[in-house]
Amino acid sequence: MDGMNGFTQRLSVVIPCLNEAARLPLLLADLQRSTPGAEILLADGGSSDATQRIATLAGACLIKVHPPGRGRQLRAAAAEALGDWLLFLHADSRLSVQLPKVLSTLLQASSAARSAWYFDLRIRPSTPARRLLERGVGLRSRWLQRPYGDQGLLLHRSLYERCGGFAELPLMEDLDLVERLSRVSDLRRIGLPLTTDGRRWQADGVLRRSCRNASLRWRWKRGESAELLAERYYRT
Repeated sequence: MDGMNGFTQRLSVVIPCLNEAARLPLLLADLQRSTPGAEILLADGGSSDATQRIATLAGACLIKVHPPGRGRQLRAAAAEALGDWLLFLHADSRLSVQLPKVLSTLLQASSAARSAWYFDLRIRPSTPARRLLERGVGLRSRWLQRPYGDQGLLLHRSLYERCGGFAELPLMEDLDLVERLSRVSDLRRIGLPLTTDGRRWQADGVLRRSCRNASLRWRWKRGESAELLAERYYRT
């Protein structure tokens, strides 16, 4: 077994899914190339497309979660994971070809387990507005310690358990977790991009969608129910 396989056998990759058959195969191919030997867990919220079949064919561990909800799905899969390290990714993510080298170096560092790690957001296809958003996300992540779910999250199991893990929230589960993480650790850049599908910004445009998301975060911080906010988010 080579060094990379030795490290990735300590890694569990958790992916929440709901009808992601169109995008999931690309991420699974990236993982097979970049993290050979890693455990891959797909937390499926009841897909009606080929998502579950794709997961089985790829050799991933399929965890069915009902009712669906990203926080609930992430928490359920993390509880089943066997690795010392946990990597949480969205199903429409694409990994950098440089990940194996960087991941091997990172996991060898004795201090790595004291921090949580995130990727730099990249949106494809790229536009000037999306590149501006990427820079803003980078500043927010470094200065405010607030990376969100589409940037991925890598952390040691001990740190995940120390902060209480994902709450069973249908929305804001990523913000809720990083707020608790930032109280007990640093959130640090891996130094590689994580590319996400730009379809979410296609219909609304960057400005309108960013304003809507900021409004939802503000309302959640003021105490509004995550369930009610999720209904609004997924309805529009």
